[in-house]
Parts: sequence; C-alpha cells; structure tokens
Amino acid sequence: MQFIYEENLSPFLTITGDNYKYLIKVRRFNVGDIINVTDFNKLYSYKITNITKKEVSLSQIEELKIEQNLKPFHLGWCKIDIKNIEKILPSLNEIGVTKITFIECDRSQGNFKLKMDRINKILINSNQQCGRMDLMQIDFCDSLDEFLSKYPDAKVFDFGGEKIDSYFDVAIVGCEGGFSDRERELFKNRFSFDTPLILRSESAAVAVASKALL
Repeated sequence: MQFIYEENLSPFLTITGDNYKYLIKVRRFNVGDIINVTDFNKLYSYKITNITKKEVSLSQIEELKIEQNLKPFHLGWCKIDIKNIEKILPSLNEIGVTKITFIECDRSQGNFKLKMDRINKILINSNQQCGRMDLMQIDFCDSLDEFLSKYPDAKVFDFGGEKIDSYFDVAIVGCEGGFSDRERELFKNRFSFDTPLILRSESAAVAVASKALL
C-alpha cells in the first residue's frame, strides 16, 4: 500500500476502523514509524505517536510533492453483471482509466443499480495499492444512442473493425452477447484486435484500456 486515505487531513490525525486494522494488524506498524496519508488532493507524511487497542495517533511531518500526468481515457461500457464489474474495476483503475460511463445497451444484463458507496470504496482501496492520486469518475447513460450523440468520435470495439495503433481517448465496449443489429448501424469508428478468440466483456474492457494507455 502506497498510502492510506483519510477524508479530512489535519496536523494531527486519529486513525480507526479499517485503516487501523491494516496499519496495526496487517502491516504491524509501531510508534515512530512513518506512513503517508492523502485526501486525494494533497499527500503528507505522518509519524505514529501512539497506538491503543482501537486507535492510532499520527503527527504530520511534511507535505510530499507528487506528479501524475495520466493520459485521459473514457470508457463507455455497456452494463454487465455487477459482480463482474466490481471484480475488474481495480484493474481498470490501475491501468489509468479516468472515467467509465455505464451504458444501458439493448443487450445489457439485468435491471440493477451500482451502489456508489461500494464502488468508491473499491476505487479508494485500489488507489491506496497502486498510488493513484485521483478518483476515477463514474457516470451513467440511458442508451448507446445517447452516448454516441455526446461522443460521436468514440472508437467501438467490435468484430470486423479496423486495427488501431494510434492513441484514442474514448472507446465503447459491449456487454455479453455483443451489440444488436440496430446499434451496429450507429457505429462510425469500429476497431478490433488481431485475435481469433472471443473476449468476455470485462476482458475486452481491460484490453481496450491497455491498448489506449499502456
């Protein structure tokens, strides 16, 4: 873990809950040890000054300068099962996806709503592990038609598309079962990978993000 997240930073902090368990039960930090803490705006180093059975007391040392110039990449992702989204979200976050818009496509699975408190917790935990200093943006769209009206130049990952080697900043990945014939009539910029294999939606999302960013 590169740092821990605390919503409100001050010269003196009291750490409880999950962060306490991680620092003391998992990492076995002791009085005098140095840890980094962020609110995703600024990053500070702190010294552990006291440990009790439920709390860790921290004293601020200095602000740490960190520069992260992530390339912008927006993934339009047709909704799939929420459990699969939650499993793959940390990987997309670590790759550097800056925004995901979940799209209600013709073949999207199930009538569900993402629990944003749970999604934010997943993203915060991922940030703490990989050192990312901004929170991925999450948005929603009622249809592929609406998304394409906002982002007409978006690249669509689909069978039979052209190979792509240059950077692109907006892409669309379909759900399980792919796009409907009606939706395919909307596409202007289709691309695909040089593989004979069929990718699951979450595998395609990671592959497309990696192609754009890594």
